[in-house]
Amino acid sequence: MIRLTAERTPAGTSYLATGQGQPVVLIHGVGLNKEMWGGQVVGLATKYRVIAYDMLGHGASPRPESGTPLLGYADQLLELLDHLQLPQATVIGFSMGGLVARAFALHYPQRLQGLVVLNSVFNRSPEQRAGVIARTAQAAEHGPNANAEAALSRWFSREYQAANPAQIAALRQTLAGNDPQGYLTTYELFATQDMYRADDLGRIQVPTLIATGELDPGSTPEMAEQLAARIPGATVAVLAEQRHMMPVESPRLVNQLLLEFLDTANARQNQIKGIVA
Repeated sequence: MIRLTAERTPAGTSYLATGQGQPVVLIHGVGLNKEMWGGQVVGLATKYRVIAYDMLGHGASPRPESGTPLLGYADQLLELLDHLQLPQATVIGFSMGGLVARAFALHYPQRLQGLVVLNSVFNRSPEQRAGVIARTAQAAEHGPNANAEAALSRWFSREYQAANPAQIAALRQTLAGNDPQGYLTTYELFATQDMYRADDLGRIQVPTLIATGELDPGSTPEMAEQLAARIPGATVAVLAEQRHMMPVESPRLVNQLLLEFLDTANARQNQIKGIVA
């Protein structure tokens, strides 16, 4: 990853920013932090201004109060954009970050230029819901490390785990090192908010990409199709043979997908601006 010095907003959000051009904001998943986006920072910053930040309760950002709603996480992103004096940005959310991105799109549409939801959840089945609720209970009782081994097995292919033991060990340490209350508050939202304002998703009017991996057991291709069907003009991409952590496991593949979307979306926006002008 490009070595950058983390900065802070007045409210304490820790973020990294690099590159020039249209702004792209990256939101990580539960238990992770802004460092997960190393491959995307390198791949996107040649053409875009890339901003990665730590969600509430993660990394070096403040801990949320117990019971903080999903809107509180969207408000964190709003404060970051205000601090950076960015009128609009394309927001890319991974897993839990996808829920935050969706909430931001619904609450602050005027600040959104484009939306990408990667490996995220929508309309869980009763069995899927029961599984994630059980994991929430385990985290409440035993802390962030309770589900680490099972999570890593879901997230990565066995081949990748075997070939990258140091990276897997570092991720295991990141998961275990999370603030227990911040992690639990966030995980409870992840477990329960997959249908957050689902009936309002048709209001999203920006270019939108919904993508996941063919082999992602928790953020399935069916979920991606169902979510995209609610958002006018949304594109769906299912990457063959990819699991949950495809931005980390296959950064070049994911970057190609993101750059194609960003380039097309920006060209469309510029065309619209030219017509209006």
